Amino acid sequence: MNRTTGDHEGGRGRDRDPAGRARSARPRDGLGRPLPYGAEGVPRQPEGVVRGPGETVREAQRLLDAGMPFHAHEVFEDAWKSGPEAERDLWQGLAQLAVGLTHAARGNAAGGARLLRRGADRLAGGRPVPGAYGIDVGGLVAWARELADRTEGGGPVAVDAAAEAPRLRLQDAPQD
Repeated sequence: MNRTTGDHEGGRGRDRDPAGRARSARPRDGLGRPLPYGAEGVPRQPEGVVRGPGETVREAQRLLDAGMPFHAHEVFEDAWKSGPEAERDLWQGLAQLAVGLTHAARGNAAGGARLLRRGADRLAGGRPVPGAYGIDVGGLVAWARELADRTEGGGPVAVDAAAEAPRLRLQDAPQD
């Protein structure tokens, strides 16, 4: 196997990135599920990108609207890893909401509901971020709890990630 490209020779070994860290080279679908080697997937979200808060919210919203909440979660993950400690609960909570939507869209109602509630609780109980970059924290908490209740309550087997995508910003928030 070529460890940097993930080209498999008989399925031996683990894929590695150029720095030698374990990283699957398998293509992914829009919900982040691995596809067989050689299949056509969607472009991966680059990791470790440092964005400003406005750019983070815009990129995550674009991905959510496209039905790609797994990829939006990676954008939020970059924000929590590179941002100030005081904003960690905000970005982690948003990442958990995106992963919860991912699981619900994959048909994992119980796991999706659990992550949606965990993210809502983190947002509701975390350190407040003044202005929160126009993010509708209260609306997102309500959205997550409602979707968690609905998916656990015998709703569809899998939700449509794009149709269920939340609006991250308040309607009148500046779009910096």
